[in-house]
Amino acid sequence: MDYDVIIVGGGLGGLISSIQLAKKQYNVLLVEKYTYPFNKVCGEYISNEVKSFLENIGLDLNQLGSTNISRFQLTSIKGKSLETDLQMGGFGISRYTLDFELYKIAQKYGVTFLLNTSVEDIQKVNEKFFVETNTNQTFETSMVIGSYGKRGKLDKSLFRQFPVQKQAFVGVKYHIKYDFPKDLIALHNFSGGYCGISAIEEDKYCLCYLSDRNNIKQSGGVHEMELEFMCQNPFLLDIFQNAEFLFERPLVINEIIFTPKSAVHKNILMVGDTAGLITPLAGNGMSIAIRAAVIASELIHGFLQKKVSRVELEGQYTDEWNKNFKKRLWRGRQLQKLFGNEFNSNLAISTLKSMPFLLKPIIRATHGKVL
Repeated sequence: MDYDVIIVGGGLGGLISSIQLAKKQYNVLLVEKYTYPFNKVCGEYISNEVKSFLENIGLDLNQLGSTNISRFQLTSIKGKSLETDLQMGGFGISRYTLDFELYKIAQKYGVTFLLNTSVEDIQKVNEKFFVETNTNQTFETSMVIGSYGKRGKLDKSLFRQFPVQKQAFVGVKYHIKYDFPKDLIALHNFSGGYCGISAIEEDKYCLCYLSDRNNIKQSGGVHEMELEFMCQNPFLLDIFQNAEFLFERPLVINEIIFTPKSAVHKNILMVGDTAGLITPLAGNGMSIAIRAAVIASELIHGFLQKKVSRVELEGQYTDEWNKNFKKRLWRGRQLQKLFGNEFNSNLAISTLKSMPFLLKPIIRATHGKVL
């Protein structure tokens, strides 16, 4: 079957793209390897820069139980602590709930979903793409959006090359019950990584951390690493001693890279983490994915209406991606160098405590304008 647009990956970038394009009456297919609802490794804090947009497309965040987050805490490995107000603020909601609700909105607008299915390869012949799945189906389209996450098998079949990153990271996520302020998001440092905690719906909290892979190798496993490395921070020690962990086992993702990626590859427009990943300590990865999806969808509309050529479309999208996100991602990488190390994290917090006027501009630099 021939579609106007095929979207590979049903995370935030893919779902928002599908909604925006289906609202304009395009025939959209979204291919997702899981079935909704499902959990994802993600910090589950979203900047308020996209809150109005999400409400305008039909999300009732209050009814879904999202939490309002207005304060930020940063701690060093040995427990030095710094707190500040978040100027723009944000809200907490699980990906399990958020993605499922967006999926239902997309269905309402007529998006076709192919779930429990992976895209194995994408070939372009003349002006048509041929999208091949692991179920031996091939679909034809004029435009493909790649929104398949931080790192996917499809990158290999597309021969997508990334710069080498010196440090390999592992991401781990839990949902927990814990005595913690609902309006506070905290970022706790430990040797080789950092861990965030913030409230989501149903009196639950998201606990998500990024660790140097060598920590896990050295300790012999995720749980052993948590005891050996993370619990050096007294704030994390208290969490691991007193929280109720709700998952049978943690969600884990390997080989996380923060090096720059291309926003367009082989005529495919990349959205969200597929185009570039912001470090978790800077937050806002979800708002970046949403904003990128809106930008891509509007430009694709112009292309499908034959107002711009494919070359013009790809140039415009690359320019918009760089304008909106390139500096934010770069700032995140620079901030990351200050944390996950005892000396650097102590120095950063001591400096910010003595010069608090620096903190708000740093936080503001990792946020975008209201969508």
